[in-house]
Order: sequence, then structure tokens, then C-alpha cells
Amino acid sequence: MLVGYARTSTTHQNAGLDEQIERLQKEGCEKIFFEQVSSVYQRDELQKAIDFVRSGDVFIVTKIDRLARTVSNLLEITKTLENKNVQLKILDFGLDTHTATGKMMLQVIGAVAEFEREMMLERQRFGIEKAKQEGKFKGRMLSEGKLKKLEREINSYNPNSQDSLSIKEIASFCEVSVPTVYKKIRELAPEKLQKKTKKDVIIEKIFGGNSHKYEEFQMYQKMKRLQAIKEENK
Repeated sequence: MLVGYARTSTTHQNAGLDEQIERLQKEGCEKIFFEQVSSVYQRDELQKAIDFVRSGDVFIVTKIDRLARTVSNLLEITKTLENKNVQLKILDFGLDTHTATGKMMLQVIGAVAEFEREMMLERQRFGIEKAKQEGKFKGRMLSEGKLKKLEREINSYNPNSQDSLSIKEIASFCEVSVPTVYKKIRELAPEKLQKKTKKDVIIEKIFGGNSHKYEEFQMYQKMKRLQAIKEENK
């Protein structure tokens, strides 16, 4: 039996998830497990898929990073499947663990991916240390792509709309911390962090957002109070 697994990091990546599922269906998968969760969190559907497969089945994913986040994680999953006599197939590399060559290539690819990540982190650490020495470091640096994504979400953010993503949801979608989102909002649109006053709520709820009508009503109320005081003093 051909069993597929698809994953995206967030619930906003529906197109990417649909593409994976379509590829798995074309490959002939009879059963497909899918989920939208970051690889750093518990992946319940992946575990269900691994529990589901039986001896002789083929477990298929489109890309290696949809399955594992590190080489050790990859080897752990591969070993589990091997113990169940299940073949692993990764479409983007056209390889499977049914052959010795496939097993070797899988480990090499995983090792290269982890090496590249370590090199990236090393360059990042070097850049941060240099910025600290020059007094220019202002916190964790975001990649250009992640920064543009965050700025786009902040521009769309509307604290007064139920249809808008919340601060926490923006942080999750952009894969950054909540404090980072607040910091960026203060830079780009500080007015979006201003809390509504009681006056703002009254103007919006009772006067339909018309502050001029609110001021007229306040003046009318003031005149009534003054008139009442005059009547009492007669």
C-alpha cells in the first residue's frame, strides 16, 4: 500500500499543502495523512502515519524537509520504518530506502542539509558578534524574506477587526516571537497599538464613529446641567 504524508508549517500555506497532496495522489497514494504545523512542534499526523503503515507498504513524501528537521530526526524516522519493513520514498530526489544506494543518498542529503544550516548559523553568530562590537546590534536579525512577510502582515493588521490576525497569530505565521511583532509594529504603525479609550468606544458604538455628533451631544448635556443648576438656585 502506498501511504503519503504532507505538511506545511502554518495554516496559511494552503496552496503548498494542496500541491503536496496532489503530487502524492498522482503517485498513487491510497491513504494520505496531512497537517499544518511547524516541524519544531509535535506532529500528530506524522505519528499516525508511521503507526498506520504495515510491512511491505511504501511511505511517500514530496520533500525531505516535510518529513524531518535534522539528520538525527531523519535517521530516527528511517530506522522506525525499516523496523516495520516499510520503504521510504522522497519524490523530489527520486530515491527510496529500498536499495543500499537510496539509503546512502538519504543520509548524505540529510548531512549536507544539516551542514548548510550549521554554516548559516555560524555566519549569523559571527554577524551578531561583529554588530555587538560595533554597537550596532539591536536584537535578533531576521532574514529578508521573513522581514518582508512580517511587514506585509503588520500592514494588514487591524486590531479593531475580527477578520484580522491577532498579534500571536502573526507571530506564529511569520515564525517570529510575539515581542518581535510588537517591536516591528511600533516601528511601522505605532497607532495600531494604541488602546481604545472609553470615549473612542462611545463614539464608535453610539455615534457610528462621528466624533462631531459626540461633541454636540456633550455640549447639549453640559447645557442641561447648567440649566438644572440655575433652576435649583432660584
